[in-house]
Amino acid sequence: MMNLIFPAMVIISFASAIATGRMAELSAAVVTGGSAAVDLLLTLVAVMCFWGGVMEIAEQSGMTKGLSRLVSPLLRFIFPRLRKEKYILEAISLNVSANMLGLGNAATPLGIESMKRLQEINPDTARASDEMVVFVVMNTAAMRIIPTTVAALRGQYGSAEPMAILLPSLLTSASALAVGLTVARLGCLFKRRAGKKKC
Repeated sequence: MMNLIFPAMVIISFASAIATGRMAELSAAVVTGGSAAVDLLLTLVAVMCFWGGVMEIAEQSGMTKGLSRLVSPLLRFIFPRLRKEKYILEAISLNVSANMLGLGNAATPLGIESMKRLQEINPDTARASDEMVVFVVMNTAAMRIIPTTVAALRGQYGSAEPMAILLPSLLTSASALAVGLTVARLGCLFKRRAGKKKC
């Protein structure tokens, strides 16, 4: 889909510039936009490297396992059918922990590994299991205690207080998570009432 959107944006931009006689402004925007994109990329890479290093230190020191143990009781409540599947819950716990710390680059491989493990116990490999759906909802909501990426973007664009979004970010992501999990559980309930597999 993006292969169609980007060429369309370029064609529309050129057509609009020609129609309005603003080719000079378009050329300037191409140059400044490219340099701004590189600056933004370098900032995000620096932030990811820093927090990736923090995550590596946390893993080596056992901090992530401690954090995963803290969230395990909640995960056992959210995934009641996985209470005996400790190796799956551990991967999910690490993914949730990384998301809570705002480390999306660290959370992604952990999320992929969690989905692989969930697929191993999925009775119908052609369809996502209820646990997979709930896990995707959790990752989409991505509750974050520390919104590092957004704070880095705010700092890049001149915000005096990049971390001022900490409380609003926490509240909105917690609300999104609560609503998402509620809808997912309601979907399971409707499926069970329709006589399909239990959630």
